Parts: sequence; structure tokens; C-alpha cells
Amino acid sequence: MWRSFWRPFDRFSLHYFKHIINALQDIKIVNNFNREVVIEILQSMVEIVTYGDRHDPSIFECFMEHQLLAEFVRLLKIGGNSRIEAPLLQYLSIMIQNLHSEQAIYYCFSNEYINSIITHHYEFDVGDLAPYYVSFLRAVSGKINRDTLCLLVKVQEDTVMSFPLYSEALKFAHHGEKMIQTAIRSLALNIYNVSDDMVYQFITSPPASEYFSDLVLSLRKQCLQLDSIVCDMEDNCSDKKRSELILGIDKFLDDLYYFKDLFFVAESRLSGLVTQKLLGLLVVPMMIPLMQLTQTTGLYLSPVTSLYILSRLLQVVDRKEMVNSVASLVLYPHVASGAGSATEGDAKFSISEADSLSDHFNAMEQILSSSLTSNEADGNNGFEHLSQSNSSDQNIVQNERNGIVSYIFSDHQGLLLASLFLLLVLSESEDLDPLLCSAIGFSQTNDESGHGSIRKLFEQSIFMKCMPQIFSALLEILGSISTSPVLTQWHAGWFLQKLVVSQKATLSHHELQLFNASFHQSRECLVNELSGCWFDQIPDTFKKEWASCKIVMEESSRKKDPFFILEHAFHKESSEGSNFDAWKRMLDATKVFVLHLQLKSYILHGRPPDDIQINWKRNSMTSPRRSHSSDASSASFGSEVPLGSGVLCKIAFSKVGVRDIYMIPVAKGMSGKLLLVEKHPFHSRRGIVFAIAPLAGLSPKIDENHPTWLHLQIREFNPKHADKRSNQNSSNNEVDGRWTLGFPDAEACEAARLLIAQETCKQRSYVESLLAPFLYDNYLGSVAETQGE
Repeated sequence: MWRSFWRPFDRFSLHYFKHIINALQDIKIVNNFNREVVIEILQSMVEIVTYGDRHDPSIFECFMEHQLLAEFVRLLKIGGNSRIEAPLLQYLSIMIQNLHSEQAIYYCFSNEYINSIITHHYEFDVGDLAPYYVSFLRAVSGKINRDTLCLLVKVQEDTVMSFPLYSEALKFAHHGEKMIQTAIRSLALNIYNVSDDMVYQFITSPPASEYFSDLVLSLRKQCLQLDSIVCDMEDNCSDKKRSELILGIDKFLDDLYYFKDLFFVAESRLSGLVTQKLLGLLVVPMMIPLMQLTQTTGLYLSPVTSLYILSRLLQVVDRKEMVNSVASLVLYPHVASGAGSATEGDAKFSISEADSLSDHFNAMEQILSSSLTSNEADGNNGFEHLSQSNSSDQNIVQNERNGIVSYIFSDHQGLLLASLFLLLVLSESEDLDPLLCSAIGFSQTNDESGHGSIRKLFEQSIFMKCMPQIFSALLEILGSISTSPVLTQWHAGWFLQKLVVSQKATLSHHELQLFNASFHQSRECLVNELSGCWFDQIPDTFKKEWASCKIVMEESSRKKDPFFILEHAFHKESSEGSNFDAWKRMLDATKVFVLHLQLKSYILHGRPPDDIQINWKRNSMTSPRRSHSSDASSASFGSEVPLGSGVLCKIAFSKVGVRDIYMIPVAKGMSGKLLLVEKHPFHSRRGIVFAIAPLAGLSPKIDENHPTWLHLQIREFNPKHADKRSNQNSSNNEVDGRWTLGFPDAEACEAARLLIAQETCKQRSYVESLLAPFLYDNYLGSVAETQGE
């Protein structure tokens, strides 16, 4: 009897579910007194419905029988000021997300209950309701398909009159919280992927289509903000500004990749509309002042920022219409003249409009030459008409040096690299029209027409005629070691390699002279570092930078980060003096010399260099702890070493006073260290190592006023932390260490100095022997011999 009285309670039973339904239906008003009770009922109901959808069909049949979604709508209406909306939307979202049966999903979307919940009047200004509401909308969008989408739209005569889920969601498209923006974009993509013709007609027609205009205008606003930061950094370069720029770029790229997601939907009406908005509201208004046309627009950016934005746009949104439109504007600025007045509005400017584009090209040809003859064949478009331009027409454009040509010949290194990068991105795009590709002239394209028009246009390309000047400008940057940042030299080398390979060109005698002078200058800089305080790190740095440089050289323009275009705005010169600055100089010298070596292979052989076989090994300064060590070069902290070669001296500590020690400098291979050893308490001929410093950088110097004192500089900076420190762009706050050793007399002090110098010279000689094949031999061949040829 007692066992039946205490019968287990099944909270997922149909009986308990009906009990919960009755409790919910008995609620006539929701206020602060019964709010928690209502929330518990909603939670239990959602849990039971979710369970029933998977395990007990009778539960969901009961759910439909009692029309419980109508109860959710009723609770919203009687909620008053109880703030029941947030938990109701939360539990409803959970329920929808966990429904799996098509019958359950179909029922939930029918009878207009979901639309009633969506269009209910919410007070979003009070509390944190917006995230719950957007989460609910996203949950609904995650369950729609082509069969259920029709249940959420209102149709009249084969025309969608309203789509509450989409329309209400777009109101949060530019919400301040990033999480809400992301949710809305995910919702929109869910809808685009399942929409039919009628829904797409609604999406691509006003007022719904204004969403895409707002997206582009938001992107345009970000471009203006980025340009403002870049301009400010020319006068006020700070870590704060740099961080602000990086955050702005991240936000800009995030929006660009959303546009890429829109194109991945692969619906012609959607992609066509988005392309139209991007061209009409961003690209063309930005390129008109960039190409130095007479028209004025509401979007003026500095040339460096404009070139960066265009390059990034083409890398991310690699669309045929976009690529060809930008290429046509870059090559033939007058194409935009007829569209200038329309670009600020809802312009329809697309490369696919062959007739209109042909008219622009014809107009440009008339400007270039009044004697231009036109003999278009049937089917030829505007591009083919341009291919008939003679060389004198090309020279007219070249001599004017307008548009992007003016940036190529600019004294501003950033503008030169930025304009070349845009041209490379265009030329390496698979979607670029063959004629436009040949007009750029950076890569040859097969002429399938059989009339030689592509080949002729390639030969008459503006940039082909400018190639000697381009090579010279890049070689001048490469050779300006004292004035150009190392990263700029690396990028100039990358451009040089790309042009040499794509043109299959041989440098002229003058260009080879420039490269040879630059090569010898870079070698001298590295040789000078062998006398510096970081010479022991050169071999390892050389090996690391060789691998890095090879990766950089082979990188495609489609994958290369164009952030280097903006780096000129915040380049900082080294403050000189500290060991960190000395390490940076050594690193930069190694980078530049490795770059020249690899460029040498491309210039002489037209291919990347082989992997170098480097067999040098370093005797670690931090070898495993050993209690006894017969060789001082392998000693570590706490090791016992023989005192035979040690020099007796003293050292003072602030807390323990003066201590008698032995100084033992030792070099073996690339490894060199100075040991400070205390005499062993039980072994008179042995000592215990209590301090170690690298030989390189000690710079032993006898005190002028105290000839028995020997000053030593100790490197405190650890190269292992260099990458983190460089990324933070932090200033050098570390103070280099210093030891002062005292000796019995001046002669002993001088002998100690010479002993340290002798061991340092021994270590340096070994490092020089490792680098000798690269520094002094004709590694990879001789540029001088090529000049002779």
C-alpha cells in the first residue's frame, strides 16, 4: 500500500503534460507575483514537447490539439509589465531548435502563430530583450526550407506582400552588438538559400532591397574611418592608433566576407543586385577621384587607402563583373565619365552591360585619337574594339601619366607598391577578361581569336612600356637599405620576382648594375653585423629567414595580405643603442641579404633557389644540468668545472657583498659563454658555476678611473620573445645588464680583457666560416658575368 502511495513521478508523461496545459490555461494575467510560476510552466512545457517529439508522438499530438502556440501568443498579450517576453522567447527558441520531425515543424509554422509572435510589439529599449528576440528569429530561420517558407510569407496574386521574419530581422541588421549582427546575417543567409522566385522578387525589390544599399553604405563609412586613421597616423603614430587601425580593418574584412557569403548563395538576382550596389555606391565613387577624373563624388579617400580597399575587395569578392569593372576603370578612366553622375545613386554599372561599356570605350578612343579607325567584326565587344588602338594612342596615355600610372611613377614608395599590387591582383584573377589582362601586360594570355588582337594589345600595353621604369623603381627601393624599412624592401623584392617571372624578362645592363650594387650593399651590412653583439645568432637567423623568404617569394597576390600598403603610415625608426635595437639591426641585415640571394636566383635562372643545405649545429648554452663537467663549454648553472683556465677576480653584490670568483671565457663552435665560478668548498681545483653570460656582446672595457675594473655588457633581451614583442610594437624598456669585475692589478685586468676578446674572436671566426659560402663565393652564379653577356 505504501509503495503505491509513493509511486514514482514521471514528469515526461502525457498525464503530467495535460496538467501543465491546464495550469497554463488557468493563467488570466501575468504580473510580478506569478511571473516565476509562468516561467516554470514554460520550461516544463518546452522540455516535455522536446522529449515527445523524439520519443512519444502522443505528446505532440496533445500539443497540437490544445493549440499551445496560441497560448504563447496569449501570454505575450497579457504580459503587461511583467517582462515575460524574454523567457518566453528563450524557451520557444529552445523548443524550435530541438524539433526534428517535419510534422512538428510544419505545424509550428502554420496558423500564423509564429508571425504573430514575430510582429508583437516589444519594448526593446527596456532590459536585454533584443538578444532573445533575435535568437528566436534565428531559430525559426534555421528550420525553414522551400516547403515551410511559404507558411511565413503573405502572398497575393503570386506576389509576396509581406515577410515578417525577414523584415523584422533587418531592423537589427546594424545593431550595436556584434553578436546580434552576426545572428541577423546568419538568418538572412538561411533565407536566401531556401527562397523561391516569389520570395526573391520580394527581397530584391524596394523596400526590402534597401538592406543591401545600407550594407554597402556601412562599408563605405568604414572605409572613411580607416582613411581617417591612416591620415592621422602620418602625423601621430602611436600604438593606440595602430591598434585602432587593426580593429577597423578586422571589422572591414568581416563585412567583406559577408558579401562573399552572399555571392556563394549562387542566385543570379541576388548576386546581380549586390554587385550593382557595390559598384554603384562604393567602387565607382571611390575610383573616380583615385583615377583623377574631373567628376567629383561624395567619397574621397587618400590614394593609399583606396588602393588597399580595392585590393582587399578583389581578393575577397572575386567576381567576374567586379574584377572586369575595376580593371576597365583602372586602364581606361574615361569609362567612368558617363557614369559619374549616376554613381552616387542606385547606379547600374556593370561590366556585363556590353553595349553601354562599348559606348564608353568608343568615347575614350575618340579622345585619344581622332584618326582612330573602327572596323569591328560581328560579335566584337568594346574590349576588342580597343585592341585596334595603335601604338601612338598608347603613347598618349603613357605620356600623360594620369590615373594609376601617376602612382607608379610617384616618389612615394607606398603608392608605387600599392598600385602595382592592385594590378597584380587583377592580372592573376581567373575571371579577368583576356583583353583586359593583356592590356595590363603583367602576364601573357592565349589569343583564342586567331586575329592577334590580344598579343598586339599585350605588346602595346601601357605598363609594358613602363616596365623598365618599374624595374628601376623597385631596384632603387631594394637598394635604399638606410632609408626604406626592411618590410618595404621585402615587398619590393616580391614585386620584382613576380614581374621577372611573369614577363619572362631579362634585366637590362643598367638594371643588373642596380641589383648588383644593392646586393653588395646588403652583403656589407651583414658582414658589419659579424662585428656586432649578436653575431652568434646570425646562422640560426639566416636559416630561419631563408625558409620565410622562400615562402614569401612564392606567395600569390590573391593570398598576400595587402596590409603592407598601410604600414608606411606607422613605420618607426629604431631608437639605437640597446641590445634589442642591435638585434633588430642584425635581423634586418640578415633578412635583406637573404632576399637578395633568392632574387639572384630568379634574375639569373628564372626560378626559385634550391633549399640550402646547412649543417651547422649549436652547442646549447642551456645544456641539461650536470653535476660534473670536464669541458667548460658544456657547463650550465650549478655545474662543477675545472679552474685551470680561470682568472681570479672579485665581484660585488648589493646583498651579499664582495665575493672571490673565477672568470672563465670559453668558445666552441658557434657557442660562446663567460662563466663566473666560485671555488668548490672541498675541491681546490674545481669550482661551481653560479652565473653565465654569452660572449657575444660583452664588449669588455677597462674603467678609465679604475684600471683594475673591467666592465662587461650583458644581453638581457631574449630573441625567443622577439615575435611577440614586435607584434606589440612596444618600445624598448629593458635596461641592458652590466657586470663589473675587479682584478688584483691593471695587468691582470688587461689580460682578462684580452682573454675574453680572444675567445670572442674564436667564436666569430667559426661563424664567419659557416657564412663564407654565401658571403664571399659566387653563390647561385655571378651577376657580373650576366652583365658581360
